[in-house]
Amino acid sequence: MDVMRVVSSLYPEKMGGIGLHAHHLSRLQAEDGHNITVYTSDNGDSSLPRRETRDGYEVKRYRQIARPMNNSITPGIVPDLVQEAKDYDVVHIHSHLYFSSLVAAIASTLRRKPIVLTNHGLISQSVPKWLQLTYLPTVGRVAFEAADRILCYHERDRNELLDRGIRTDIEVIHNGIDCEQFAPQATDGGVSSPYIVFVGRLQPGKGAHYLIDAFSRIAGSHPDQRLVIVGDGPRRDELEQLARKKGVAERVEFMGEVPNDELPAIVGDADVFALPSLAEGLPRTVLEALACETPVIATDLEQLRPLVDGVGRLIPPESPPELADALDELLEMDPERRIEMGMEGRERILDDYSWRDTVEQTTAVYTDILEQPS
Repeated sequence: MDVMRVVSSLYPEKMGGIGLHAHHLSRLQAEDGHNITVYTSDNGDSSLPRRETRDGYEVKRYRQIARPMNNSITPGIVPDLVQEAKDYDVVHIHSHLYFSSLVAAIASTLRRKPIVLTNHGLISQSVPKWLQLTYLPTVGRVAFEAADRILCYHERDRNELLDRGIRTDIEVIHNGIDCEQFAPQATDGGVSSPYIVFVGRLQPGKGAHYLIDAFSRIAGSHPDQRLVIVGDGPRRDELEQLARKKGVAERVEFMGEVPNDELPAIVGDADVFALPSLAEGLPRTVLEALACETPVIATDLEQLRPLVDGVGRLIPPESPPELADALDELLEMDPERRIEMGMEGRERILDDYSWRDTVEQTTAVYTDILEQPS
């Protein structure tokens, strides 16, 4: 099949779950013999080539002229999407939240091309809530209703779309990861052990400030533990100031963005992975930690309960005291039990969240749409 993929950012130029998902999906579908072209933004980096072939798929980049609330605006993509959609069998749009998503939905509708839209999470952590309450039932709805099929990571998001009156066919295909890459490592990640690790963009919704607060509460009773923060974002300076204010700056390491191929060693060598975020789809970082046999502490979100239950701890949102208690519990746990939890977590990922399953199910959706009568 010839597939047009539209995504606002792409790994490895930009870190983040959506771009990484689009990259691996493109790479593996190309391995399976499909012709994949990704239309994306240069995200302000004019040194990137306008067009290139890598990992078996094509990339077409468009110049970003503005980035309000983390939404890359690329006017140059508009005529190409309108003119070139006709050349593809399927148009696969990643997220309803971006400028390019809406343009691709309209262009593909005009060209009468089948549209698949992956919902990577209904809510953006970069946009004020009042604006999202306006966007979702209006502009966002246009993208959802233009699609022939919507893909969600879990039943919760599917049900929320149905509750909002979206009547497009919706399928649940779990997010997947490379279980060969994310596996227990023979070498460490170059971080002084022992430590707790967080991986995510440093913005309010990810909750790194709650983790620093919680870490400060247990620092005295766990004098050898360190906290490693992987990722970058607009709140980094504020978080560094918080660590100083809480008196733990010397024990909190901010690593910045780390290439995906270096993450398994860093995550796998940690005693605990913690993600106290306020809203998520199905976070790749939790899947990756479990695949590396690292016990997880995460916010008690509905979609995370079947994933984390028994192999980690779930805590209420915005709750540093409860997070501190969970950290203390896991760190005080018998090491053999913590190892068993890690092994159980990896088995859960192998059974239900492998990349190959995600790719095969996604490609089957394309085939199903194309085989339906016009």
